[in-house]
Amino acid sequence: MLRQRVITALLMLAILLPAVFYPDPAAFYAVALILIAAGAWEWGRLNQYGQSSSIAVAALCAVACLLAWYGGLLLRPMKELWLLSGSGWVLLSAWLLSGGVKAWSSVPQALRLTGGICALFVAWMAVAQARTIGINFLFSVLVLVWVADVFAYFFGRAFGGRLFNRKLAPSISPGKTWEGAFGGMFGVVGCALVWRVMDSTVPLAVPSLYSRLSEVHWGFMVLAVLFLASMSIVGDLVESLFKRSAGVKDSSGLLPGHGGVLDRVDALLPILPLAMMFASL
Repeated sequence: MLRQRVITALLMLAILLPAVFYPDPAAFYAVALILIAAGAWEWGRLNQYGQSSSIAVAALCAVACLLAWYGGLLLRPMKELWLLSGSGWVLLSAWLLSGGVKAWSSVPQALRLTGGICALFVAWMAVAQARTIGINFLFSVLVLVWVADVFAYFFGRAFGGRLFNRKLAPSISPGKTWEGAFGGMFGVVGCALVWRVMDSTVPLAVPSLYSRLSEVHWGFMVLAVLFLASMSIVGDLVESLFKRSAGVKDSSGLLPGHGGVLDRVDALLPILPLAMMFASL
């Protein structure tokens, strides 16, 4: 399993990194669009749609992204979209995690499908605009999620159950611990501080997310990244809730050793519009 995970990860990096660093951001837009369309296909399957219907869902999401791309929306400021989508993620996630699988099951199937397509579309818009802003900014957002995930894993393995008797969300994701959650937040704050110092030491043409946040105040930057780290955990938990409702372990088997695309981008889905919200405000 580990060998399979490593091989899949290396293949993904071999595709993603050249697309990110290619001078024309259109290359990254295209790769991200393919991933988002695959996630939309998985979303159809998670909502009990058949193969043909799920392919249609993927096509619909891809067409929406292409229309936004060719309509020039990626080059326009969209402060209202980020504010609306970011607020939506916070409010709806709070309702879902408090209500659990029962609350999600009460939502009509068509509404669930539409909401998922909208979330994936907004995530693609956000990651594409982040690449339009610059590579330093894009990586500062992506690395935030990766650091939160890595630190949560190792802190959870090392200290899970030693400081808190109760798990983070036992009915949704029994493996998640409070120790892991706080470890992820600790890692993200450290990452933000180091990245901000590096920005000052080696000034780049495009500031990172952390430099933008610290322009308000260093304390504001710390609070903002703590909030983003918590929302990355929320994204992970929400996707676990969806899978539990569908009765599956992974969103698909598209990425051997890793599960599906949604399993890899679940934490990014709320973070991307929220990061763009902070950057635009």
